[in-house]
Amino acid sequence: MRNFVLGVIFTLLVLVLAGYALAVLGFIPTNADATPPAFERRIAMTALDASMERHAPRVNNPVPPLDENLIEGMKVYAMNCALCHGTLDNKPSPLEKSFYPAPPQLVLAPLDDPEWHTYYAIRTGVRYTGMPAWNKALSQEEMWKVTAFLSRIQKLPPAVQDYWKKSFGVAPPALGSGKDTGHHHD
Repeated sequence: MRNFVLGVIFTLLVLVLAGYALAVLGFIPTNADATPPAFERRIAMTALDASMERHAPRVNNPVPPLDENLIEGMKVYAMNCALCHGTLDNKPSPLEKSFYPAPPQLVLAPLDDPEWHTYYAIRTGVRYTGMPAWNKALSQEEMWKVTAFLSRIQKLPPAVQDYWKKSFGVAPPALGSGKDTGHHHD
């Protein structure tokens, strides 16, 4: 039994050292314009979900989803988020393919995350993705307003839909119209 345990420990140590050697010798690609292997994406998304589950406080949005708050959230999104996450004229971000991992296109494929999850990602950012922590640039109220807007993007009240159409020349996405990008978190 002792030899078996030592063998397992030795094997794990060799695997860790081999992975480290591959990394420091430059065999692991780091370019953002290459398509990553599926297992890498699965590991990254699993780690992101696990970290959010562990660290994000389960808090309710203190900003009521009133028309004016949703419109303000839309404005915050247009000014700060649309360049990476998709514009409000229902087009993908021009930078989408420049990032690894590609940022979720939140207009074309809205998130299905709870608000506390979305707020935490906005407030703290997501390491190694290009998603900054917005807590130094936006107020808590602004972050909660954009969270409220994103969580209701496919079911906005009529006045907010009208504002969207007047401002961006297209109607907002209808419920169920988003394409699945695989970037949803359960």
